[in-house]
Amino acid sequence: MINIFVTSVIDAPIDEVWKVIRGYNQLPAWHPAIDRSEIEDGLPEDTVGCVRNFYLKDGQNIRERLIALSDLDYSFSYSMIETGMRMHDYISSFECRPITDGNKTYVQWVAEFTTDEGEEEAKATMVADGVFQGGFDALKAKFSK
Repeated sequence: MINIFVTSVIDAPIDEVWKVIRGYNQLPAWHPAIDRSEIEDGLPEDTVGCVRNFYLKDGQNIRERLIALSDLDYSFSYSMIETGMRMHDYISSFECRPITDGNKTYVQWVAEFTTDEGEEEAKATMVADGVFQGGFDALKAKFSK
């Protein structure tokens, strides 16, 4: 099992950060790797159990199910249900916490999954650096304006 743990600090209040990342269908609005996204079956994007079907800018298609959402805890979790990237049993969580010194936001994105033997390091690096840190860098840039 591969475990990924990436954190960052966003120079904005938690409520502002949460407004941007809370929308389960809003990845294209803040993550640079995402081209487009839709929620299947016409469900609201905050319905636990809804499936987001999205495309990366390179054309790859991924489907993920929202498995938890908490406005009280500023967190959500999801599972990957379909991808061509040979990642299996993928579960991920995104959490925000307030940093009261300076009114900033601590963000944490974690995942665990398996992959084909021999691909563990490459997949771990891709998720940690490309997906998670890439998203954090985009959020930092968005709030620095």
